[in-house]
Amino acid sequence: MPADRISADKTSTDRISVIVNGARGRMGREVVQAVKAEPDLALAGETDLGDDLARAVRETGARVVVDFTQPGAAAANTRTILEAGAHPVVGTTGFKPQDIDALRELAARLGRGGLIAPNFAIGAVLLMKFAAEAARYFPSVEVIELHHDQKLDAPSGTALKTVELIRKSQPAEVPANPAEKESVPGVRGGRYLGIPIHSVRLPGYVAHEEVLFGGAGQVLSLRHDSLTRTSFMPGVILAVRRVVHLKTLHYGLETILEL
Repeated sequence: MPADRISADKTSTDRISVIVNGARGRMGREVVQAVKAEPDLALAGETDLGDDLARAVRETGARVVVDFTQPGAAAANTRTILEAGAHPVVGTTGFKPQDIDALRELAARLGRGGLIAPNFAIGAVLLMKFAAEAARYFPSVEVIELHHDQKLDAPSGTALKTVELIRKSQPAEVPANPAEKESVPGVRGGRYLGIPIHSVRLPGYVAHEEVLFGGAGQVLSLRHDSLTRTSFMPGVILAVRRVVHLKTLHYGLETILEL
């Protein structure tokens, strides 16, 4: 049995104590209410940027810390959570590949697992899965992600993760049209791993992604829309319940769905 395989004999009737870091933010407030609503979870504390997170973990004995803060604090917060003795569930974006590699090494050394997920909406995870499958048959693809105007990073972590999964499924990069000229610089978006990503930031949006595939005489469009932040809560709660059994750090909600 793999180290992170969860079996019935490892479950516990004890309530899982949870700190919500970033509790004063929009996502944090949703997580606080979601944790309070679950009979098998206990809200151990609410922290935010500027608070002593390590001390809060040690004093409360929290088993899990859910982090929704700011991109610049994501890697440091995850390290703090692991070293303080808790399992991280991190929805904050802004991780570099080398950050994730270093945190995986730390988690493995400590024998304490966790999860970093660009998106906790189950529908968004399915979109990424379907996009990776479609990429086997449609080599030409572009990604559009649309978020509220207060989002601090672009492109979104979900868009980056989607492109990474597509590239694994379809490693051959489709070259850009050499004759194409941008009359307005940047109008064709940015390229990540050779795939164009377009970021939209407007009031009224929450979190949305569309993956467009083009083929001879046909197009395929895959789209997911999170209309309210409650759409992320089932994934967050699922992650809280699963991470207490993990001994390694996972990246992407899809990696723990079948555990």
